[in-house]
Amino acid sequence: MEPINIEETDKTPGIKYVPEQNKIMIAGKSIPEDPREFFNPILKWFEEFSANPPDHTTVEVKLEYFNTSSSKTFLQIFKKLENVVRKKKNVNIEWYYEVDDYDMKECGEDYRSMLKVPFKMIEVME
Repeated sequence: MEPINIEETDKTPGIKYVPEQNKIMIAGKSIPEDPREFFNPILKWFEEFSANPPDHTTVEVKLEYFNTSSSKTFLQIFKKLENVVRKKKNVNIEWYYEVDDYDMKECGEDYRSMLKVPFKMIEVME
């Protein structure tokens, strides 16, 4: 399986898989002009990843902002990680949010309540 390495832009998040660490990192802003064009290859990659995952994966999410269409797609991505858990593999999502960013904290809590994947909320200073 090919690693994913999408560079962050001012409108799209960086998404990277580091196989040596079994870590997926998602960071930045997500307000793509054409969400389907941007996210379809990413959804396909997560589908392939969930078909043959390593024994343990950490997903580190450090988003500054995302729009509604991105929110729905992130939920799709996280749902694909539920398939990994069903295969008796370990997945941990680490949701980082700034101490005074109540919206981002609430979004993380919403995802956590909808998923059957270990989901850790991590508060950070600005």
